[in-house]
Amino acid sequence: MSTILSASAPTSFEIKSANLPLVALLLKSTDLEQLSRELAQRFGDMPDFFDNDPLVVDLTPLTAAESEGLSTALDFGALIDLLRSYRLLPLAVRGGSDTQMAAALSAGLIQAQDAMVQRSAAPRASESTPEPEQPIQPRAAAPAAEPAAPTAPAPPLGAMVIDKPLRSGQQVYARGRDLVVMAMVNPGAEVIADGHIHVYAPLRGKAIAGARGNADARIFALVMEPELISIAGIYRTSENALPDSVQGKAAQVALAPGDDGTDKLVIKPIGA
Repeated sequence: MSTILSASAPTSFEIKSANLPLVALLLKSTDLEQLSRELAQRFGDMPDFFDNDPLVVDLTPLTAAESEGLSTALDFGALIDLLRSYRLLPLAVRGGSDTQMAAALSAGLIQAQDAMVQRSAAPRASESTPEPEQPIQPRAAAPAAEPAAPTAPAPPLGAMVIDKPLRSGQQVYARGRDLVVMAMVNPGAEVIADGHIHVYAPLRGKAIAGARGNADARIFALVMEPELISIAGIYRTSENALPDSVQGKAAQVALAPGDDGTDKLVIKPIGA
């Protein structure tokens, strides 16, 4: 005679799959001094750009020649300290050789498997006590159950709206949203957004759209006279004067593929 053991689900915890948003650092060089300089140039004046964001170090962009010497040329401990100084939390590494992975693991990183970024598997059925089989009895057909109402997605963040002029030294960052500025952005001021930037006034300071890599972001201004414009890391300064067709006029900035296959900034009048 078989014995059926009862099983009970724990009441103090549950284990479930989780999808976590990660920032990826696509490492293109093993030169940490160069990386430090360029991070300082990009984020040195934006101490609040990152907010303890978890990060995965992606080694796949490295060339084969650089990869061969990565285990000795790249100090993962120093790399982790450098990234933490910008309020990034390196957690994992992917790509690279077995030697490189071993060096990363010894520094406290974990290996990011492809499964970590794939859709999680279907949830497991909860534990229950099996029941003995019962004879099947005929019964009337039950009415079809109504389909469950779909869960409404979380509403996206609305645009951040700034009504007052921004003076030299002031900085505004619209994290995870668009930025709308209804007044002048003076020289020395800086407006940053993960999405689009709209300036319904003269833009004479710095404008950085798509700050976290959104290549579809754009910059719009009624009077385009910027010190610097940037989208997804591609930038142009006032040292390279704008064409007369857009300088001081209503214009927009977007990214477009260049002849060499790399992205470039395209500036054109609004409505053109």
